[in-house]
Amino acid sequence: MDILHIIKARHSVRRYQDRVVDEETLLRILEAAHAAPTAANRQPVRLLVIREKEGLQKVGKAANIYGAPAVVIVCASRAKAWTREDGMNSAVIDAAIVTDHMMLEAASLGLGSVWICWFRADVLKKEFALPEELEPVNILALGWSAQEAASPDRHATQRIPLSELVYRDIKD
Repeated sequence: MDILHIIKARHSVRRYQDRVVDEETLLRILEAAHAAPTAANRQPVRLLVIREKEGLQKVGKAANIYGAPAVVIVCASRAKAWTREDGMNSAVIDAAIVTDHMMLEAASLGLGSVWICWFRADVLKKEFALPEELEPVNILALGWSAQEAASPDRHATQRIPLSELVYRDIKD
């Protein structure tokens, strides 16, 4: 499967099968995260992988994880991240790139995922005793989808036209 096909086929899954994400599959997803680029290679992102029932219940206090059998809490340290001269800190961007790499690898392996940004960060920090410098940026729910796949052709109608998205320096 080529990368563009994977990108178009991937969709947000909000219902999962009661099926474990095995260690080998999980490691492939985590390797994709490990290979993700970060600004100035500062690598400020840390991942908290949750698969046990007790841990999933803790995450459930902070967010709806849609019955996913595995979640990755993606955290970043602003202190470790690269900062541009105007003060823009790359921590959240780096976390987003790492998350995207994991989502695409999950899709290539046949798993579903959903990127969750609506959550109670304070609850996650408390439940998992996260170090003060780590900021939860998002939660990636992972598992085998229990819903119908979205059409890979949906982008033609659900996205703005490419001509509106892209500006070119030279008129064609």
